[in-house]
Amino acid sequence: MAEVRIGLVGAGWMGKAHTNAFVNAQLLFGSEFGKPVFEVVADVNMDLVKQASRQLGYARYTDNWKEVVADPNVDVVDIATPNAFHYEVAKAALEHDKHVYCEKPLTLSAEQSKELAELAKQKGVVNYVGYNNVMNPATAYIRELVASGKLGTIVRFSGTYDQDMLLDALLPITWRHINKYSGSGALGDLGSHLFSVSQVILGDIKRVNALSKIVIEKRQKQAGSSELVDVENDDLIVITAEYENGAIGTFGTSRIAAGRKNYLSYEIQGTLGSVYYSLESLNEVHVYFTSDESRDRGFRKVFLGPDHAGFSALNPASGIAIGFNDIKILEVNQLLSAITKGTDYVCDFNFGWKIDRTISAILMSAAEKRWVDVL
Repeated sequence: MAEVRIGLVGAGWMGKAHTNAFVNAQLLFGSEFGKPVFEVVADVNMDLVKQASRQLGYARYTDNWKEVVADPNVDVVDIATPNAFHYEVAKAALEHDKHVYCEKPLTLSAEQSKELAELAKQKGVVNYVGYNNVMNPATAYIRELVASGKLGTIVRFSGTYDQDMLLDALLPITWRHINKYSGSGALGDLGSHLFSVSQVILGDIKRVNALSKIVIEKRQKQAGSSELVDVENDDLIVITAEYENGAIGTFGTSRIAAGRKNYLSYEIQGTLGSVYYSLESLNEVHVYFTSDESRDRGFRKVFLGPDHAGFSALNPASGIAIGFNDIKILEVNQLLSAITKGTDYVCDFNFGWKIDRTISAILMSAAEKRWVDVL
């Protein structure tokens, strides 16, 4: 049984989600894929990191992330910080020849992400970006449907990822509204997840045309403050795209969509059928085939179950719901398997770079109001 010693950078909610996934991956899949050892956790908030060390079971803690990436007792650096710090921590970890598990997005720019992808390839270490929806059993099933040809030639991808978490105009400014910390608004925070699903199912996007809008232009500097500051990035954005394979894509994302809580939904239309999915009904996929000759033909509901990749490790029967943390468990098991067994994985830094270059092109298109090639 190989031990995989983990150094976590970022002790907030996502750091807890990652740690929980490591614990449960071993429980569900066994130690043959590696036994996670919680070596050290870092966070700039000393009170938070002390508490995290105690609650999550890390042997040591520090308020200096540089100690983690240089620690000889750390095999994999797990990055669960806000977006703006991913690049610096990941680069330092790679330079110390560590495996890296980085929550999405990889960085705030396509240039930085490409640099990290090239460095990771040079170092020959496992480099994983946490686009958890790629590991959703629904994604695997839909990818298989498309690849099998059962839907015919794919002509259209239509998707949106909407939430209403920032709809309240009285909510104060956060790091998500400031470009130097977030890179973009709803596009990078939510839309990137939609693009990860699109990327893994349909491949590269060739060019894009986008329109964005800041709806709530100013927010309180802090709760109860009379001082208002500018919101710098998109509350909502819509995109038209052309894929390398000739399909057309239409995308949208909003962080002020009234009534939408976690509405990542998309439909893929082909010449022989279509498939529809929504994360708000996480365990259901809707499929339609033109070959159905019934008078009452229409979309059929498929409940995810043990016959779908990844599901059987979590539940023994169809229709038993899985959730976000379960998908993170599948993600972490793939990471551990890549480290201990050298198995293949999808969400490497090159995959992350492809999403970030798409986002960069979309931002340019929205700013310049024109079609932009994804380079």
